[in-house]
Amino acid sequence: MKNTRNKRLGWIDGVVIAALLTFVVYIVLRVDSVLNYSWDWGHVIPFLMYFDEETGQWVSNLLVEGLIITLRLAIYGIVISAVIGVLMGLCRISSNLFLRMVSRSYVELIRNTPPLVFIFIFYFFLSTQLMPLIGVDQLARSESPTVQAIIRFLFGDPILFSNFVSGLICLSIFEGAYITEIVRAGIQSIPRGQFEAGRSIGLTRYGVMRFVILPQAVNRIAPPLANQFITLIKDSSIVSLISIQELTFMAMEVGVSTSRIFEVWILVAGMYFLICYSCVLFFNWLERRAARSRR
Repeated sequence: MKNTRNKRLGWIDGVVIAALLTFVVYIVLRVDSVLNYSWDWGHVIPFLMYFDEETGQWVSNLLVEGLIITLRLAIYGIVISAVIGVLMGLCRISSNLFLRMVSRSYVELIRNTPPLVFIFIFYFFLSTQLMPLIGVDQLARSESPTVQAIIRFLFGDPILFSNFVSGLICLSIFEGAYITEIVRAGIQSIPRGQFEAGRSIGLTRYGVMRFVILPQAVNRIAPPLANQFITLIKDSSIVSLISIQELTFMAMEVGVSTSRIFEVWILVAGMYFLICYSCVLFFNWLERRAARSRR
């Protein structure tokens, strides 16, 4: 079939773009005139990278360090939350009443609790008990150079390792509830006849799920799961409130130290946009490639 989408911008598109640019210019002028604000990007840009004269190299500064922590939280978080979501999603459609009740309770508890409230409850009431129990504090205080090097490479500063793990678990549990519903909806969207056809050829319930239902459900789960990954990147800013030094936390530090509030937050918003939009383009490419492979 011929692609009939118009790849050129029309006059309506031009009007919308002009209106947006006019609005941006108006905001900038308004800030200048009403707040008597003096724009100075020169004080903010060095917080991305700076040149170390002693080593003769460019070194990442606070904002880039915060960006790295944000990406670590997002990557590790989507893996852990995907595992939680798949397991809980399968429990949601299980024939076992107890498993369905546990999964349903988990989803409804997370979905009906504000994320900020959940993170505060988890961090202040649970992490003080959970972190020592799983040995995170002891691992962070390990004197082994190898352990310290691994922690620094994978998680950042070993001193903040416990905080990082607490924030990661918070995000993973929170996002896992939404992935649970994505998995459940994807599986239940497959026609019931597919399951019955698998049973009719002698497959067990497990075999039908593995060889018939899940391969079809993956195609329907993948797009919303990719969107959930992008959402997790943005949601990672919430853990800045429990002193995890990701991008938003670093932006607050830089904003306070430089008094360049507008410049800092515009720059940080641009960094979040570039990350998220890059993920959108990547996932769109994967989706097109998968569609071609199915033809």
